[in-house]
Amino acid sequence: MSKNRLEAFSDGVLAIIITIMVLEMKAPEEASFQALKPLVPQLVIYLLSFFYMAIYWEVSSCKNI
Repeated sequence: MSKNRLEAFSDGVLAIIITIMVLEMKAPEEASFQALKPLVPQLVIYLLSFFYMAIYWEVSSCKNI
């Protein structure tokens, strides 16, 4: 398998993972900051996961250069 195909596959897998992470988040019924309070732990976990995936993607793409 060529290096470009492996990079494209890796990028696709990461894009799918990030999309699935976003789909798991549910919007609150009310449009207020009070309604967002219960979602703070889930949002923090999402942001940490997103940054971890971004760092992984950056390191893996730089390693291939």
